[in-house]
Amino acid sequence: MQPGSADLSLEAFMASGFDLLAQLARYLGCSPAHLRERLPSSTDELAALHPGAFDPERAGSFYEDTVGTSHLLELAAWHLGSRDYIADTLRLQQRFACGTVLDFGGGIGSHALAAAALPAVDAVWYVDLNPHNRAFVSQRAQEFGLSERLKCCRDLDDPSLPQRFDTLLCLDVLEHLADPAGQLEQFAERMAPSATALLNWYFFKGFAGEYPFHFDDPALVERFFRTLQSRFLEVFHPYLITTRAYRLMA
Repeated sequence: MQPGSADLSLEAFMASGFDLLAQLARYLGCSPAHLRERLPSSTDELAALHPGAFDPERAGSFYEDTVGTSHLLELAAWHLGSRDYIADTLRLQQRFACGTVLDFGGGIGSHALAAAALPAVDAVWYVDLNPHNRAFVSQRAQEFGLSERLKCCRDLDDPSLPQRFDTLLCLDVLEHLADPAGQLEQFAERMAPSATALLNWYFFKGFAGEYPFHFDDPALVERFFRTLQSRFLEVFHPYLITTRAYRLMA
């Protein structure tokens, strides 16, 4: 953690998700008690926004324009209710993160904030389509004194982003993309030669259809894995989680 910064240790995450409930309540203009009441139904509320027949070409606009603050609530419920699992992803990040970091689809900002506080990290670029996510993470970074080390952007075309990154994070995002294989190709172009990418995915709509916004087309999934296996080499890590570490194939 950088001198003078707030406590973004693993212990702080386990205790409060980096003060997530209080910060989100301030952002939404409600009480923490009211927010706590809403979190248990947040996944169902987000799923209810799904239009049914999902046009892959409109996936981006769905997350940017339709979900609003509902995604923040769903993410808050996940990060607070699954702290043991997410803590292991933060441990994995501590193991590999260095230099310039890209957090692609960074959601509620837990990983971007934690990365920005690591002494081996120079700067973090947080990228997310949802304007509410960006505004909330920017507010969180300011409250933690990390605004100079954490920059929020809409997409990879933002001219302020470096051309190459030393570390790339893409967690719980690829299954939401209409062309995840193409996204892997973009990642490969933006990674420095010795960079590490931390990735996971879940190409499954759920046993009861509870994840209607996930893509699961077999041809799409096969293209993804063929691209992954041709462009990236997996790096072993000891944590029993779905997130994997990769370097570029030589």
